Amino acid sequence: MTDQLRPAEPVAPEGVRQRNLARLLRSIHLQGPLSRAVLTEMTGLNRSTIADLVGELVRAGLAEERAPDPSRRVGRPSPVVAVAPDVVAIAANPEVDAIEIAAVGLDQSIRARARIATDTLLSPVDTASIIAAQLDRWRADELADCRIVGIGLAVPGLVRRSDGLVRDAPHLFWRDEPVRDVVSAATGLPVAVGNDASLGAIAEHLYGAARGIDDVVYLNGGASGIGGGLIVHGHLVGGANGYAGEFGQNRPGIASTGDRRADGGVLEDEVSRARLVAALAAGAIDDDAIGAALAASESPDVIDEVARQRRILATALANAVNVLNPAVIVLGGFLAVLADLDRDGLERAVREHAMSANAEDVSVRSAVLAHDRLLIGAAEAAFAPLLAEPDTIAPAR
Repeated sequence: MTDQLRPAEPVAPEGVRQRNLARLLRSIHLQGPLSRAVLTEMTGLNRSTIADLVGELVRAGLAEERAPDPSRRVGRPSPVVAVAPDVVAIAANPEVDAIEIAAVGLDQSIRARARIATDTLLSPVDTASIIAAQLDRWRADELADCRIVGIGLAVPGLVRRSDGLVRDAPHLFWRDEPVRDVVSAATGLPVAVGNDASLGAIAEHLYGAARGIDDVVYLNGGASGIGGGLIVHGHLVGGANGYAGEFGQNRPGIASTGDRRADGGVLEDEVSRARLVAALAAGAIDDDAIGAALAASESPDVIDEVARQRRILATALANAVNVLNPAVIVLGGFLAVLADLDRDGLERAVREHAMSANAEDVSVRSAVLAHDRLLIGAAEAAFAPLLAEPDTIAPAR
């Protein structure tokens, strides 16, 4: 029976229509441009319903239709649906030595980027002022034709899920700070705040090294220490209040007392970017430079420090494997640098320390989104309300 001869479908309740719009927008957001025919097959809706929903997304300025793929030779050509290229979120990651800000498209492209180095620790008010000033500059230039959904902040600390309150970002000395409200007041935009490593875990799960993997442990090593994120059965695990994944605050088992550098210290005291830089006797260098310097170094002190940190990291990862039984461990930041020096060796060490059944299928991978992982994760947090209710939220210029 052709679409023209089908009985008219009953008008869907508003909730059903909202879910269908959200499903379509999320599909082209996550998977990239898709033909109407593919969307029809994915959703089980008929072609006229898909055409109607796509039309609504196009009228809302959230999607665009493109000419059919010329390589398709069989059947009626089907228009391709993609997210609108001018819809963006502002993502920011304040750290102890700088704040990185980016404009991230709904297609995950980085439309603009700025890194502002700081000589002193940023306060929440400082952070808000810098973001607002950068946003004003971009609105007058690179983002003049863009529509901005909101702002996502990736913070190196504990963020309360219910209201975005930063309970404790120890390296920034933020305690019970209403950062979400401060940044929103300075910019006039809705703001989402999350733990940086948890947002990095989301980004790597959706688009990176753990794409398509439902059970993931993610650890990120940065200037502020080590954070983590957990994906279990395809969902981010936040815990009762959103504080889950703080692997850096665990006290690792250290077999040799000679390996301990911080008496009673936690993982991030022992496995430390600062300790690697100190061993290299280098100044402020980024992770790529650290990796190159470590790989080239023949200094016994550097070699010993790398081996020490890898031993402790392997034990910490084995503990995570025993508790969570992940399929993949993803390491970001300087932890990826440590892993990439000999990833197979690190994976073997994890297996040696873990229960054999728990570790038999686990693999250790480095984050593939590189410097973009936290920014893309923060943008996902900013996009979340739009993706959930695309016909009730209008992006603003």
